[in-house]
Amino acid sequence: MSLIDHIEFAVTDAKVSHAFYKAALAPLGVTLIKSFGPKDTNNRGNRHGFGRDGYPSFWIHDHAPPSQGNHVAFSAASRAEVRAFHEAALAAGGKDNGPPGIRDHYHARYYAAFVLDPDGINVEAVYQGE
Repeated sequence: MSLIDHIEFAVTDAKVSHAFYKAALAPLGVTLIKSFGPKDTNNRGNRHGFGRDGYPSFWIHDHAPPSQGNHVAFSAASRAEVRAFHEAALAAGGKDNGPPGIRDHYHARYYAAFVLDPDGINVEAVYQGE
């Protein structure tokens, strides 16, 4: 079982962030699982759930102020997936926050890339294999 069941945070514009995450997470095998409109949410905003294997473990929503300092790291199955995530995220409008590479200050196999999403949230893809 995964350590985290799900994570959710507020974004400025759910439509813009939906498009960003749909493109950026596709190389990691993460897809949109569920979406809810304003009449189906408590805060009357839009809500989108992304995940793997049919389970939405990453959620974004609007109609709440985004918080500073948010960070989310998605696991990748290979270094190639990390690079593909970085390329897709930049093509979808993300800003580079650390190109693909080893982060040996974590450990010798920590291969990651970082981008800032449309709200400046630090999004990472990481492969910690051989």
